[in-house]
Amino acid sequence: MATTALPPLRIAIAGLGTVGVGVMRLLAANGELIAARAGRAIEVTAVSARDRSKDRGVDIAPYAWEDDMTALGARDDVDVVAELVGGSDGPALALSRAALSGGKGLVTANKAMIAHHGLALAEQAEAQGIALKFEAAVAGGIPVVKGLREGTSANALTKVYGILNGTCNYILSEMEATGADFSETLDEAKALGYAEADPTFDIEGIDAAHKLAILAAIAFGAKVDFDAVHVNGIVQVRAADIAQADALGFVIRLIAEADVQDEAGTAKLLQRVRPCLVAKDHPLAPVDGPTNAVVAEGNFSGRLLFQGAGAGDGPTASAVVADLIDIARASGRQSETGAPFSIPVAQLASLGPADPGHRTERTYLRFTVNDRPGVLAEITAAMRDGDVSIESLIQQGRHGDGGEVLVAMVTHEGREANVRRALELLKGSDSLTGEPLVLPILPN
Repeated sequence: MATTALPPLRIAIAGLGTVGVGVMRLLAANGELIAARAGRAIEVTAVSARDRSKDRGVDIAPYAWEDDMTALGARDDVDVVAELVGGSDGPALALSRAALSGGKGLVTANKAMIAHHGLALAEQAEAQGIALKFEAAVAGGIPVVKGLREGTSANALTKVYGILNGTCNYILSEMEATGADFSETLDEAKALGYAEADPTFDIEGIDAAHKLAILAAIAFGAKVDFDAVHVNGIVQVRAADIAQADALGFVIRLIAEADVQDEAGTAKLLQRVRPCLVAKDHPLAPVDGPTNAVVAEGNFSGRLLFQGAGAGDGPTASAVVADLIDIARASGRQSETGAPFSIPVAQLASLGPADPGHRTERTYLRFTVNDRPGVLAEITAAMRDGDVSIESLIQQGRHGDGGEVLVAMVTHEGREANVRRALELLKGSDSLTGEPLVLPILPN
């Protein structure tokens, strides 16, 4: 394929783990195609990582090496730095600041850094007039950041939600397929490489919350506010809950969701991550394994679904290189690549956190209780006093657990605050042997 006579876009890669190596392999495998589409070649000129001698399966000898990765930002032979180190602070943030200060474009796959420091980095990039791009920070190879920034730019988005963590989705869909409980399935996910040795960020919902904060900022023209995300993970979900959901016509998925609502004349942003019951005919129900999916609802576009691999060296490297191609086409000028969060930081709205209490939804509640007379009466009395209407109630014994049983119920649609009030009435009850599990039912 013929390419133009424009000089190559020279990049430095910081972090030579699976994604960094994946970027190098992708550029080598598809270099001619990439050059044709970018209008110029994209070449690696310098790299940095913790261990220069480590065998990574690629030859790094042709590239300049920097022991101090922040030095990449000052190199004359670098136009763009790809930060693939990870972590919200520390070396990744220092490198990113140094790259932008040095007038280099910045591409990152670091959702934690963007969720915590994205506004400051965007302000720095805007002041320099250079590109900051982070497609790979959300949902791996799915072009959802570009989809929201560009594809839905003519729409007022009413809601964005989806499955943003492949580890949790693998665990939940495997529990569904095998009937195994959470801890057993988590061990299997670790053995297969779908879960980290320390999976806390994944299973407690923090990883999904980082991604949601970024998507919400782009979708609603708001400042990134990770601290306002309400987060619940999947550690309380049991095999019995999966089975009960199936019997009711649902699957359980960890759902990240954000929308803007008017509260007394003031726009407020609701952001939350929580396991939900999803009807089997909902577009998100068939999304299983380590797959991610994002739904955006626009006032003219209607419902849009973005789905694909949410992690892995190939998909994430693909998103990194797509950002590099955008920068190559625009010669690194932000005036052509666009503001990092779609509109300039100074114009992003400061939306306070919404109170979800007045919102209505159906809810699945599961209680672990002592099997003795009066327990059901106590639970139903709390529901009555909290003004929660019960649609169905199921009591099921658990074999070999000393008489402890599960009580599950589905409520009619009602205010979230009412469910909270009813559960508050049950706090400290001797009848309950564990924290109740609250799973909202995602509307179709």
